[in-house]
Amino acid sequence: MKYMFTYDLMESARNTNEWLGATARAMASYPAFAMSMNPMLPLMAAWGEVTERTFSRMVAKPDWGIRSIVGPDGQDHLVDVLQVVEKPFGDLVQFHVRRRAPMARRVLLVAPMSGHYATLLRSTVASLLPDADVFVTDWHNARDIPVSAGKFDIEDYTLYLAEFIRAMGPDTHVIAVCQPVPLTLAATAYLAGEDPNAQPRSLTLIGGPVDPDAAATEVTDFGRRVTMGQLEHMAIQRVGFQHKGAGRMVYPGLLQLQSFIAMNAERHNKAFTEQIFRVSRGEASDFDAHNRFYDEYLSVMDMTAEFYLSTVERIFKNREIATNSFVVAGKPVDLGAITKVAVMTVEGANDDISAPGQCVAALKLLTGLPEDKKAQHLEPGAGHYGIFAGKSWRLNIRPLVLNFIDANSGTAGKKAKISLASSQ
Repeated sequence: MKYMFTYDLMESARNTNEWLGATARAMASYPAFAMSMNPMLPLMAAWGEVTERTFSRMVAKPDWGIRSIVGPDGQDHLVDVLQVVEKPFGDLVQFHVRRRAPMARRVLLVAPMSGHYATLLRSTVASLLPDADVFVTDWHNARDIPVSAGKFDIEDYTLYLAEFIRAMGPDTHVIAVCQPVPLTLAATAYLAGEDPNAQPRSLTLIGGPVDPDAAATEVTDFGRRVTMGQLEHMAIQRVGFQHKGAGRMVYPGLLQLQSFIAMNAERHNKAFTEQIFRVSRGEASDFDAHNRFYDEYLSVMDMTAEFYLSTVERIFKNREIATNSFVVAGKPVDLGAITKVAVMTVEGANDDISAPGQCVAALKLLTGLPEDKKAQHLEPGAGHYGIFAGKSWRLNIRPLVLNFIDANSGTAGKKAKISLASSQ
């Protein structure tokens, strides 16, 4: 079938490289070879180990790995990941802390659907969990979703968010990171028109392209330069027969990963070269800094073709959110209908993916929202990753977000306190 050969060819290349790595590691590790004292053998084994792990990670969904948190009394509290709402293309999951009463802060963390799994926000979840009840949108790999489940574009994504917010109730505080920022804004406006009582109390929008034209980046330049026909020809393939989603048109994760690495090829090449030498000297470990980062970075997922193409066309090219002309299920979504949801934008001064100006543009679109319900923060020296998971997030942005949540909760001005219960 059309486009299926190229999809299987990429998977075959990945599989072959994983096999080559495993073979090199096994052959160079034979005890008999140690007598040759050949310095290339440890290097060959190290290359094989790093290569095998690298290519095997690309098709493995990472685990959340959040087993427990420490309460204020010094006791460990186990954490369970529970499915609250199950949908074909993504679930709403809760990080349930055992033996803890419901928290004053109830947070929905909207994860990006941009090539990586929601586990990319692992450190963000872990940092919020001691002080809030945390829920996350856990998007599924499109190659595992049967064609019979239908399409999934940015309108469907918006309706999913509206359903998740509605399921959590009106005391919810939403934090959207990167790609979902404009659609989270649209989902809130949709609820403002369709079900006003279901709106969240606050929105925190972190580094997202509400108005891509507000500041140019390589991403926006590419979106302007390429035509939709060229994009479909270059990026879209059909899932192979070995997966549940056989026949579904997707933007493959492996192709996305190729683009991610190409953007910083020299840095990645240096990182892997240094790791090979560390392994050969016996200085590496299963969970060293390199493996912790790349185990997550290399784990990619396919996204549906209609979602990717509609994002480029409607968010970047037509600027439907920026011009307040977005339509969901045949109904115009008016951002001016948001009149009581507090909104804060967070941007990184050194963000080269969603540059400063793209996210804060949301505040100008909220014409019905009082100025005292709007806030903005520009983090000096912070790049894209740092504003939601790095040092800038931990030291500066997280406290600001929690204070913003408290100021706009049902008990405004009061600090939310952790309350522990003896029951599970």
